[in-house]
Amino acid sequence: MNWSPRRDNRRWPGVLRLLGVVVAAASIPCAALAQAYPGKPVRIVVPFPPGGAVDTIARVVGQKLADHLGQPVVVDNRPGASANIGTELVAKAAPDGYTLLMAANGLATNNTLFPKLTFNGIRDFTAVARIGYAPLVLVVHPSFQARSLNELIALAKAEPGKLTYASAGNGSSGHLAGELFKISARIDVLHVPYKGGAPAITDLLGARISFMPINPIEALSHIKSQRLRVLAVASDRRVGFLADVPTVSEAGVPGFEASVWWGLVAPAKTPREIVTRLNAETLQALGDTAVRSKLTELGVVITPGTPEQFGDFIRAEDERWASVIKASGITPD
Repeated sequence: MNWSPRRDNRRWPGVLRLLGVVVAAASIPCAALAQAYPGKPVRIVVPFPPGGAVDTIARVVGQKLADHLGQPVVVDNRPGASANIGTELVAKAAPDGYTLLMAANGLATNNTLFPKLTFNGIRDFTAVARIGYAPLVLVVHPSFQARSLNELIALAKAEPGKLTYASAGNGSSGHLAGELFKISARIDVLHVPYKGGAPAITDLLGARISFMPINPIEALSHIKSQRLRVLAVASDRRVGFLADVPTVSEAGVPGFEASVWWGLVAPAKTPREIVTRLNAETLQALGDTAVRSKLTELGVVITPGTPEQFGDFIRAEDERWASVIKASGITPD
């Protein structure tokens, strides 16, 4: 073996320089890497068809978000399986900030409704920014004999099981709100599930259903045209676009709240610096006058905040509705 300490020692300066480069590269702060973000278009997956509330909000916010990020923001509709197809796609996407989910109620409620999911709405996502919410409204046909929520409750108690309420389907926000209303008001009414909100509203407009807890974005045009009448708003306070309508609490069912909500989430393990950047840019977009005006027109109560606040909200929703689902024996079938 021909080994020379002198010859070997001559190699060390080069080796040390190489090691120095590796160490320096490894020590580049994540913040510096995040400064290069985004370097390509950002995709917002909407787990619902085009034209609905979630899709509309994603497009309104996404368009302004693109201006702030300096890259196109593409809305990608992936509907199906009660929002689970699109949600799973994002859960399994690379955590690099380029694939986001426009999350809604199902992110929290589907954990209990679908116990065999291959992903978890809490564990597999990191909250980015809450956009807002819209309290559900309890609406009836103008010919319905109850003129107030108290009168509706009295009718339900006088004839248990006779009144009906519609929803967009088993496990939908309207169904969960209806079951919570039954528990809170201590009444017995029959749930009639439909395959979507449109056919449910059609039957309500035809006075074939007693009442419906509904997303105001879907009902506002009918309310304004007086084809539907609002009995109460399922919020802890009155809302500006229906300022003369009492809350469910004011109408005699204390503490009742039910809303639809929206916000951006990313796959778990997305770098904190990218989440912070996305949160800041989303809040900037929500502060834009045109965006605020459009969302308010849709009936959205804008609720900007930190990623931590949004994460806490999602976890609270998960726990809250899990108890209602279990108590009522709700299944998605």
